[in-house]
Amino acid sequence: MQIGAKLKELRILKGLTQEELADRTELSKGFISQLERDLTSPSIATLMDILQCLGTSIGEFFNETQEEQIVFCKQDYFEKIDTELHNEIKWIIPNAQKNVMEPILLTLEAGGSTYPDNPHEGEEFGYVLQGSVSIHRGAKTYKAKKGESFYFVADKKHYLTSKGGAVILWVSSPPSF
Repeated sequence: MQIGAKLKELRILKGLTQEELADRTELSKGFISQLERDLTSPSIATLMDILQCLGTSIGEFFNETQEEQIVFCKQDYFEKIDTELHNEIKWIIPNAQKNVMEPILLTLEAGGSTYPDNPHEGEEFGYVLQGSVSIHRGAKTYKAKKGESFYFVADKKHYLTSKGGAVILWVSSPPSF
């Protein structure tokens, strides 16, 4: 770990100059500069004083949590092909089950469908990227074509079908796939 770079990042986040941090910690501006460039190392007591002025603890400072992945590409996707229902599901956010919502990319072949999903708490949202789908919800059926979206509360049995094939961005909250 580069202590200096992390101290500099915290200082800048707090909107402090090196001189302001030096004044608050009763250190010299030159010493702060050397710390930030990893040219010197602080004692534990000095580091604790600096961190206190920066509004953090030594435990938080040294916590090496891995940065959260924000962007996902094809190599990250998890795919499942269902030859019986003639569909392909791509989980476009891996491990989304831990999240509040779960987006998938659903490809329905001509005559394809999804398994009927029983009523549950939550919501379903979809955007049709290609083709058209029939949304079966309870006793009613709704149609959506390319460029249209759908949204419903998942309190009734529901599933999708497509006569000519379709690609849908489908978001389920909470995750149910």
